[in-house]
Amino acid sequence: MTSRPPTAQQFVLAELRQAITSGRLPPGEPIRQEALAEELDVSRVPLREALKTLEGEGLVGYRPHRGYSVVRLSLDDLREVYLIRELLEGEAVRRAVTRLTPAALEAAEQAQAEVERAAAAGDVPAMTEANRRFHMTIFEGAGLPRLARLIATLWDSTDAYRSVYYGDDVNRQRVIREHRATLDLLRRRDAEAVVKVLDEHRAAAVTALETLLAPDA
Repeated sequence: MTSRPPTAQQFVLAELRQAITSGRLPPGEPIRQEALAEELDVSRVPLREALKTLEGEGLVGYRPHRGYSVVRLSLDDLREVYLIRELLEGEAVRRAVTRLTPAALEAAEQAQAEVERAAAAGDVPAMTEANRRFHMTIFEGAGLPRLARLIATLWDSTDAYRSVYYGDDVNRQRVIREHRATLDLLRRRDAEAVVKVLDEHRAAAVTALETLLAPDA
């Protein structure tokens, strides 16, 4: 059975979400609806509907007389997102470690191989995408789809900042080391050790992003 083609709204939503989470539309960037509608070859109607959806997800904001723009996180927002992620992802990992199938583990290993290839090439968008696939493969292994969707929404709100974090080769190499350690512990089915490594993994990103979001940055 062939999949149904996306509606205009679904197409615009996917394009805008990818542009925001990849950093192509950076935090604080105004969203110029006329130019976007022309670029995507759609009318303003599906564009407005997609923007309302993204506003509900916290990726864009609306101000009267100024229109929509990509949301710029405050330090408090950032810390709250990562605190919630710590709570949810820890539970997902604990449930997933004993349930991960050989196929899921292989998928995580393949995603990590792509992370490393992209890091070596300095391809930040590709590394961001592969990194997300690596983590979500683990979280989805918990067998709790609602939990996985909540985590994915939290990731959406900080993906643009994560792309900046990967712009530094030191950070890229750290990610590779932490992912390799995670895979090794997953193979051993050591849930608490995986949680610890991933807690440290997030903490390193938060420290870097706090510098990025500091008022004088």
